Amino acid sequence: MFSVADKWNPKQKQLKNIILKEDKFKETIDLILDLHSMVHTRDMSGRDIQTLEDELWDGLDNKAFATMPTKEDVTIAWNIWHITRIEDLTANILIADDTQEFICHNWPAKLNIEVTDTGNAMSDDEIIDFSQKVSMEELRKYRMAVGRKTRDVIQKLKPDDLKKKVRKDRLDRVFNEGGVLDVNDSKWLLDFWGQKNIAGLILMPVTRHQVVHLNDSLKLKKKCSKMR
Repeated sequence: MFSVADKWNPKQKQLKNIILKEDKFKETIDLILDLHSMVHTRDMSGRDIQTLEDELWDGLDNKAFATMPTKEDVTIAWNIWHITRIEDLTANILIADDTQEFICHNWPAKLNIEVTDTGNAMSDDEIIDFSQKVSMEELRKYRMAVGRKTRDVIQKLKPDDLKKKVRKDRLDRVFNEGGVLDVNDSKWLLDFWGQKNIAGLILMPVTRHQVVHLNDSLKLKKKCSKMR
């Protein structure tokens, strides 16, 4: 079993301490890639390690993937979509000023969905409808493709990049490309990201945000197993 307390938290703390130190730049990049590999499958990074996401997918079926156990919960499908869309938008648009993976390879059709945003403003009924429609296997593939693009983005960074503020024109791109909706429960993300530099985006959401939602997904998986 993957231990966040033992394997993740000390490295996240270390990264926070060194990420803006130019003399620690290589160590910083290596640490970012290490942490990032833990929130994706081993197939994404090619590392021979057991990851938090590997633990989630192990034995997961479509029913548990799409089930909302209580009104206080979401679904595993929503969690995976949410963290993957946010990683795609922040890494490829806000950090790299590149094309988001979502629109590169016809992912909406592959995923069997019309949703383009992060899902922050979805109602419970919308979450359930989305979770029942989205292809679990294609979502796994989309997530893997996003993870690999993020690693390319990280490896191309230069020391000065980490201190740069997020640019307004890139935030506008996120909105114009449908990553964030024009409703309060969604567009607050633009203000949140707009207050950060690139180092801040890497700390949250590219790394830590994903641990939060993967942990939630593991709890949902456990709840679903008890319902049978």
